[in-house]
Amino acid sequence: MVKLLFIALFTIIIINGQAVQGRHGNEMVNIDPFTKVKHGAFVFNCRLAGMDNDGEAVILLHGFPETSHMWNNLLPLLSDGGHKIIAPDQRGYSPGARPGKVRDYSIKRIAEDVFAIANAFDIDRFHLVGHDWGSAIGWAVIALEPKRVISWTAMSVPHMKAFEHAYKKDKDQQKRSEYIGLFKLPFIPELYFSWNGYSRLRSLWKESSEEQKEQYLDIFKQRGALKASLNWYRANIGVRVEPEDQIRFGSVTVPSQLIWGNRDMALGRTGAELTKNYMKGPYRLVELDAGHWLIQESFQEVSSAIIEHIEKYSN
Repeated sequence: MVKLLFIALFTIIIINGQAVQGRHGNEMVNIDPFTKVKHGAFVFNCRLAGMDNDGEAVILLHGFPETSHMWNNLLPLLSDGGHKIIAPDQRGYSPGARPGKVRDYSIKRIAEDVFAIANAFDIDRFHLVGHDWGSAIGWAVIALEPKRVISWTAMSVPHMKAFEHAYKKDKDQQKRSEYIGLFKLPFIPELYFSWNGYSRLRSLWKESSEEQKEQYLDIFKQRGALKASLNWYRANIGVRVEPEDQIRFGSVTVPSQLIWGNRDMALGRTGAELTKNYMKGPYRLVELDAGHWLIQESFQEVSSAIIEHIEKYSN
């Protein structure tokens, strides 16, 4: 998110050359640095760590404009803690999962990808962490199948009903969200971000290393990737959502936390503070003196909060 803009078949799972039988109808093939997971017509690139561990699984969901590379420094920490870690490049970011229609990027459809990826690894229940749009998808995941999520960490983006209220009623949030109208326009944001060798995308990643910037650009320079990532906005904000794509965001019983930076340029205090009104299970707000790019700006505080929360609710 950027205010800087103008400003069922058995599956053969192949990992490290060994075939394993899965039961959910998805296929995985090891590549470096990704494992590919097939879900219907789509193939998702997933970063993995600790898959031989005995601990519970953790799924990490990136936001815009980032990729699963944002989690690279967190992967070994969670793996060392005994967990299995899956960090997918989500729909539109994986070249094999980049449909052309705007409607294909509804929050519900993207949330269903998360379950499909978990199923591919025979994972019934998992811890979930998401940032930015990955946080929005996470709220959808726990709305759709809360019993599958052991614990939930949202980063930056509050509960969807809290954000909706702030987006409609709070002048501060409305000002912070002005960029969304531009992101939803056809063609223009793609031209804006790709102009001059994607220099405007680069300018957003001030907290990222040069290596990370190049990893991100490897994705966004691919044919259709930038359009697909912007379609997340076009499919979900201020538009009529088809009945089959609608989600009822209500009370949350999954143990949850929201990590929010009080200098976030896109997401203000109102949504963050209203989130508690929808929490019927264990919940905490972790407020940091940070901006939007939480894991790059405040890695120690963010990683500690994530690990603490996961360990607290692990069996």
